[in-house]
Amino acid sequence: MGSPEPATTSTALLTDHYELTMLGSALADGTHARPCVFEVFARRLPDGRRYGVVAGTARVLDAIADFRFTDAELAQLEATAVVDGATLSWLADYEFSGDVDGYPEGELYFPGSPILTVSGSFGECVLLETLVLSILNHDSAIASAAARMSGAAHGRPIIEMGGRRTHEYAAVAAARAAYLAGFATTSNLEAGRRYGIPTRGTVAHAFMLLHDSEEAAFRAQVEKMGADTTLLVDTYDITAGIETAVRVAGPELGAIRIDSGDVGPLARRAREQLDSLGAKDTRIVVSGDLDEHAIAALRAEPVDAYGVGTSVVTGSGAPTAGMVYKLVEVDGKPVAKRSAHKESRGGRKSALRRHRGTGTAIEEVVWTTAGGAPEPEPNDRTLQIPLIRAGRAEADLPTLDDARQRLRRGLVSLPWEGLKLSHGEPAIPTLFF
Repeated sequence: MGSPEPATTSTALLTDHYELTMLGSALADGTHARPCVFEVFARRLPDGRRYGVVAGTARVLDAIADFRFTDAELAQLEATAVVDGATLSWLADYEFSGDVDGYPEGELYFPGSPILTVSGSFGECVLLETLVLSILNHDSAIASAAARMSGAAHGRPIIEMGGRRTHEYAAVAAARAAYLAGFATTSNLEAGRRYGIPTRGTVAHAFMLLHDSEEAAFRAQVEKMGADTTLLVDTYDITAGIETAVRVAGPELGAIRIDSGDVGPLARRAREQLDSLGAKDTRIVVSGDLDEHAIAALRAEPVDAYGVGTSVVTGSGAPTAGMVYKLVEVDGKPVAKRSAHKESRGGRKSALRRHRGTGTAIEEVVWTTAGGAPEPEPNDRTLQIPLIRAGRAEADLPTLDDARQRLRRGLVSLPWEGLKLSHGEPAIPTLFF
């Protein structure tokens, strides 16, 4: 599964100061040991979105397994007087021993979906809030945006190439989330090493400018990479660039890339020119500030693949999924926040998705487990699965490829209105039972 943090760094100090403040106070009055249930959910979807995609769950499980306070971290907390001696001693022995249930990666979610349920003592669960939310909010935002882009591409492959547009470690996680959501490849080599994602890449304009002529640059690349490579043709004049590219590589040229300009008309003219030069099988790859709307606008154009960077690693305008981590049960009794516009629903919950006989999803049904489940219907599908039991990850959890397949099935199940890129209500309503 892996995580994008350096392997030599533990995850313990990824907690937040206020979590340690709560822990210290709870230790002082003895409430730290009370059995509690915390829940991760989103009150609403980002503006303009009709569904969300769960991503990052596997990274959360790895982070929880690694969540230990090392001697160096304890010394830092002591030196800065963040905690008192009793809290420091408790942290030295910290190891999560509770349970976690949740939606598997690649599952769709909607407002109020119980995406993750964390059970254990207050002390051990409260420390995980920032860690869990930082991963799920980031990865789910990326996957939700990437799924919209993959749908807009309508089967044409997309390469993730946003590593230069975000934090160096976030880039690795973003590549994973984009791949989960249907991107074909990434240019991020660390994501390829860590997660087995196929990697692809061609040259940048710097390589073209390095050489004394465009032809010299093309020849150098073809001699090294073979005729099946992708040549960047828009450094100077695209028409001249395509002519030179085919002359150097021959009609067997793998692909050309256009990285600037009005790529729709440019792709049309490029296709006509390639065909006239006998390079009828040469693919056209376009990149340059693409998002799901730009990709959808290019659907009728002769584009074979897309390269997407900035928009995917920033969630295409929604850089967080807006998930929260709330206490919903103490000593088996429901508790709830009542603040205006930030209400929560008390009690441990479970969820199912209800479908028509045709397989189309019609509603997300969420219920408190203490109150009992709704009457089952023939096409119901339970959504949460066990992830951690007594502090240990369950065996045979879904893989990254399983998540890709799950998302494909989930998107097919949505009503067609739910796949629109325009503003609208969530694809299916959430019914609280």
